[in-house]
Order: sequence, then C-alpha cells, then structure tokens
Amino acid sequence: MATKNKRPALSHVDGQGRITMVDVGGKPDTQREAVAVAEIHMSPGAVRAIRTGAVAKGDPLQAARLAGIMGAKRTTDLIPLCHPLALTYVDVALAPRRWGFAITATARTTGQTGVEMEALTAASVAALTVYDMLKAVDPTMTITGVCLLKKQGGRSGVYRRLLPNGS
Repeated sequence: MATKNKRPALSHVDGQGRITMVDVGGKPDTQREAVAVAEIHMSPGAVRAIRTGAVAKGDPLQAARLAGIMGAKRTTDLIPLCHPLALTYVDVALAPRRWGFAITATARTTGQTGVEMEALTAASVAALTVYDMLKAVDPTMTITGVCLLKKQGGRSGVYRRLLPNGS
C-alpha cells in the first residue's frame, strides 16, 4: 500500500498546495527590527576610485545608501508574498574594507509582520548600486554574504546569527 508524502506545513501554501499570502490580521502590532548584511568585493583600483572621489557617475556610497532605503520601501513590489509595511526607519551603512565594502541595513516598523525582507532587500540593492556605478572600473566585482544578522519582535522573539568569529 502506497502512502502519500506529507507536505510540510508551509505558511505560504494552502491545503491544496497553492501559494497564498499569510493572513496576519489576527496578530498584534509589535515593534520589529531586522539587520541584514552584504559584502561587495572589488579590485584595489575600484576601492581607490571610491576613496579618492574618482568615480565618473558620482559618489557610489551615497547613491547606494539612498538606493538601499528606496529598495526597502519597495520590497513588497519585488517579493510577491511580502506584506506592504509602514516602515518607521531604514538605514544603510557602508563600511570600507581592504577588499571593498561591508554593507549593513537596518529596518524597523511597528506592525503585525517582520521586516527581515526589507532589511535584506536594502542590503542587496545597496550592493547592486555600488556594482552598477563601478562596473566600468571593475566588472569582476562580486556580491557575497547577504544574510540576516538579527531580528526581533513578534511571536518568535529574537534571532541573532552567530558570526564565524563567535560573536
């Protein structure tokens, strides 16, 4: 006698296996925050062009900050099942490294669902913007390490990613 494989209980799949948006209407509003990171690795020449202000298109770091904030605000337009959120805060910081830049994006809201996707989108869009502005200088750039570092708020509580150095 054959048995049916049971599907795991996925929040975006209904009983018939169709994709659906999660109903968060019964959840209480809570303060929520998420922090995501990304890295953009580039040649020494590209790093030097940024640091000396020699990028023909303008300041890629300021453009990336703005693009990341705008990306967070448009996450619901990019990720099909994300709920539209009233973001109360978004910040994107780019920290210089010898290999390029580490990008940290923070998103906050008070609502019924989290802001992880908004923070991840902000970090990703910021990295893509740096790439776009420097692709003529260094087409070999790579974007790596996009991940959620921290989230808090809501029923599941606090999540913190352990970094390779144990912090």
